[in-house]
Amino acid sequence: MGDPLERLGSDAEASMGLESSMKDDLCMEIDPPLGENVATAEDWRKALNKVVPAVLVLRTTACRAFDTEAAGASYATGFVVDKRRGIILTNRHVVKPGPVVAEAMFVNREEVPVYPIYRDPVHDFGFFCYDPGAIQFLNYEEIPLAPEAASVGLEIRVVGNDSGEKVSILAGTIARLDRDAPHYKKDGYNDFNTFYMQAASGTKGGSSGSPVIDCQGRAVALNAGSKSSSASAFFLPLERVVRALKFLQKGSDAYVNKWQAVSIPRGTLQVTFLHKGFDETRRLGLQSETEQMVRHGSHEGETGMLVLDSVVPGGPGYKHLEPGDVLIHVNGEVVTQFLKMETLLDDNVGKHIELQIERGGTSLTVSLLVQNLHSITPGYFLEVSGGVIHPLSYQQARNFRFHCGLVYVAEPGYMLFKARVPRHAIIKKFSGEEISRLEDLISVISKLSRGARVPLEYISYTDRHRRKSVLVTVDRHEWYAPPQIYTRDDSRGLWNAKPAFQTDCLFLSSGVNVVGGLASQTVPLTNEVISIGHISQDNNQELIDGITSMETNSEVTSEEAPHQNQSDAGTKKRRVQGNLSTDGSVVADSLNETSEAKVEIPNTIQDSVLMDYQGATAAAANASIAERMIEPTLVMFEVHVPPSCMLDGVHSQHFFGTGVIIYHSQDMGLVAVDKNTVAIASSDVMLSFAAFPIEIPGEVVFLHPVHNYAFVAYDPSSLGPVGASVVRAAQLLPEPALRRGDSVYLVGLSRSLQATSRKSVVTNPCTALNIGSADCPRYRATNMEVIDLDTDFGSTFSGVLTDEHGRVQAIWGSFSTQLKFGSNTSEDHQFVRGIPIYAISEVLDKIISGAKGPLLLINGVKRPMPLVRILEVELYPTLLSKARSFGLSDGWIQSLVKKDPFRRQVLRVKGCLAGSQAENLLEQGDMVLAINKEPVTCFHDIENACQALDKCFNNDEKLNLTIFRQGCEIDLLVGTDVRDGIGTTRAINWCGSIVQDSHQAVRALGFLPEEGHGVYVASWCHGSPVHRYGLYALQWIVEVNGKQTPNLDAFANVTKELEHGEFVRVRTVYLNGKPRVLTLKQDLHYWPTWELVFDPDTAIWHRKIIKAVNYSSV
Repeated sequence: MGDPLERLGSDAEASMGLESSMKDDLCMEIDPPLGENVATAEDWRKALNKVVPAVLVLRTTACRAFDTEAAGASYATGFVVDKRRGIILTNRHVVKPGPVVAEAMFVNREEVPVYPIYRDPVHDFGFFCYDPGAIQFLNYEEIPLAPEAASVGLEIRVVGNDSGEKVSILAGTIARLDRDAPHYKKDGYNDFNTFYMQAASGTKGGSSGSPVIDCQGRAVALNAGSKSSSASAFFLPLERVVRALKFLQKGSDAYVNKWQAVSIPRGTLQVTFLHKGFDETRRLGLQSETEQMVRHGSHEGETGMLVLDSVVPGGPGYKHLEPGDVLIHVNGEVVTQFLKMETLLDDNVGKHIELQIERGGTSLTVSLLVQNLHSITPGYFLEVSGGVIHPLSYQQARNFRFHCGLVYVAEPGYMLFKARVPRHAIIKKFSGEEISRLEDLISVISKLSRGARVPLEYISYTDRHRRKSVLVTVDRHEWYAPPQIYTRDDSRGLWNAKPAFQTDCLFLSSGVNVVGGLASQTVPLTNEVISIGHISQDNNQELIDGITSMETNSEVTSEEAPHQNQSDAGTKKRRVQGNLSTDGSVVADSLNETSEAKVEIPNTIQDSVLMDYQGATAAAANASIAERMIEPTLVMFEVHVPPSCMLDGVHSQHFFGTGVIIYHSQDMGLVAVDKNTVAIASSDVMLSFAAFPIEIPGEVVFLHPVHNYAFVAYDPSSLGPVGASVVRAAQLLPEPALRRGDSVYLVGLSRSLQATSRKSVVTNPCTALNIGSADCPRYRATNMEVIDLDTDFGSTFSGVLTDEHGRVQAIWGSFSTQLKFGSNTSEDHQFVRGIPIYAISEVLDKIISGAKGPLLLINGVKRPMPLVRILEVELYPTLLSKARSFGLSDGWIQSLVKKDPFRRQVLRVKGCLAGSQAENLLEQGDMVLAINKEPVTCFHDIENACQALDKCFNNDEKLNLTIFRQGCEIDLLVGTDVRDGIGTTRAINWCGSIVQDSHQAVRALGFLPEEGHGVYVASWCHGSPVHRYGLYALQWIVEVNGKQTPNLDAFANVTKELEHGEFVRVRTVYLNGKPRVLTLKQDLHYWPTWELVFDPDTAIWHRKIIKAVNYSSV
């Protein structure tokens, strides 16, 4: 196993916790005695004065996960090695193998953009270029490279950005020149086939790429990594760096805007050697005559030979070389050092070389073709639904022992993440077709339509001998841009995007599925809408959103452990209807006629199947009547939230829960569920029915703005004729309300869809909830009374409460809260309580009867969805005994007791929602005594009063409240607010920040910025400009370049005018009211500005580009 303390040096890798895997050194590391130190303090002062101006801080952002690297932002170090051409040397893990955006800051705080021009496929070095003419105020010279000066005992200085310090100088002495290459991680970047130097300089994060200099100011090595347990630093020798630099210098005599891409020959046999001492080679069978020959033919002091450690399957050395082979000759030359071996390989790319080896004492000679190392280093990738997929690189093929070029998942994104496909997976089969190349995968995806569900098979390096099969659901909504291919362009230092396939190949007949005799319409994958603000003349604009995070104060990357959650989610099938009215809504008569069309099943077969399913519940062992009655109405939910729209403070991407069918007809089915299962509308919902073995998609159609329940619609025709007949709606029993001591049956579903029930007793039918705000404001149930039971099944079991006849009296729903430990620690927690069915029944009646409200397309029919009138005030109950102590009169206490002798309470104001009609009218601590002179004692009384306003035609939508404030009785006219049941329907992604209007949980804090309220940053993406510059979540953007952004329209208009590469001044306000001003550099190449909008006419979330790169002006 590896040493977890051995790590790469940059901040990103150190902070990401490169849990590592370096084998422990078995040799004793003893520092040699130092010779006389001839360098004086003055010598070092002069050397450092010359070196420090050429050392710079690199601020890098990996815009996408790729190969061994995750998306993220980090600091590192580099230094100028060619001033005329503007070439900077640093580490490979700083340059990154994938898309990267970087800036270099010199010691005088001049900052210039830098672009990658080369990263070695194996060794830990790479080059950036910059414009030397952009540095106007600093005198500096390039640092010469002197690999020959490195020696044991040499006193050195490491100059760089150590631990985030802009200039740090660490002293040390080179102790070893022949250390094995450090092994950082079993599934990440590792160097090999080279020696490293070692010194006890104790470098830490941020020092990656620092020059290791001698007293003459020459770089003798490149700092790469460290081992914190022993304060050891690892330095890369510079011989191969010097070779690569010479090739780059031949390509251009001076800096040019478009760098001349240079091919640097690199050869490989896809094998890894280790340097073993002669004592170990003898144990491996090396003949004494061979050892004598090697000792005489090698340089003086040689202590060992190169021994084969591993062979990559499918490479030139596969089935020819084996672990334990001792290398003797290469093309007739004795080779005992990595440098000589690599020189021979690099000089013979595309040619055959002859290797003489000894295997167990037997001499063998093999002729192998030297492969071009760059040909097995991927330079392109596919981006689909937030995922990054590319050919398997040599680095990872060596780590995992797979063939190079297989289809490798660098980042699963949303679509694969739902299907539980992990990072590092190798895709072997998709939609029934074998996948061996990335082009095969692209071909299969091009044939799929939105909402398609197809099988996928993959293998992983942790379980390489077995294929795993999952079901992948193509995104039905436009959560992400259409699939794109990104290709590396070293002449510009960018990765250019283009569509992965032509759009017309998506409109296939296979995109329409017949379900239950009705056509089920699917949506083409590339249904992208381009707005006027999009001025690009290129197709390389639509990029994904990267990885979303709710972190607010860290610049460190975090690997998302697929990332919190998994599973399938699906597409809602919509029937094609022919008769549309002028406004696009379906004529009801036409729908009814169409919905009656079914696939005919012979009556005998259908009756037999029905009897089988109907009898299954009745035959359940020891099932109560309530359980048998309610089981056909129960539904298991699996909900996924795309990272691209983590809105309204939703705290997870994956939810499970149980709901109950409250309406089921030929045209529409409705399921009621708690909002800790369906938290927001921008979700993918899959429904599994207890009565019939089928999984179908659902669509969120109603989210109560206050109470903890939501409605999800499904298409009954998707169940088929048998399923639609077996599945049924529960009988609701809103009256009489449950009372203390009543017996109820708690019925729900296990994860295996088995009904579970128990008899319980109501201990309190009107417990008032008091849930505090979370660190990240999100929905919390307020102004609700819930039902307590004496016994239940624990905090994760949800379902329904019924009477003995199976009539539903309450939903047993899940509630989310946050437990705080101390001042800085908190933990998400959930609990379950009963939600009385009367509130759900009232909204259901409005939906069925077609009450006044906005139209929403449900199963091809536009239906009005109810609006909810509420008093946007958070209330809590206070006992009348305490109210008396505050001065409430005996008359009012008697009136309240007479109104409700059971509760004996009065409602007090906890706070008003910012921006509500009640704001500035009611104050914290006010006691609400009466509405329209009628005493009120519970939340339901206030809801009834609000609903009564809707029934009155001559009112100003205000309530006449009688309140008690500081000993005085006051009458107030307080306005109410009308909210819909769909929640947030629009968001903008700008520079990687997901921005929305302030949602209810934020407004419940009681504060909005004075500057026109601003737009709220809900979340942000790893590897984005906001990650690089620190514009994190949980704050409002109130100004951009001095222009106010009170709402999303204003924000879109302002950001539409910003150009690519422009520095933008942003004024923000935190949730605590603290203002802040920051700047960030807009990157439209990798992070165009786009918006996501829900269209009720199609029930689809559409993505629209607001601004992308105009390449004609760049």
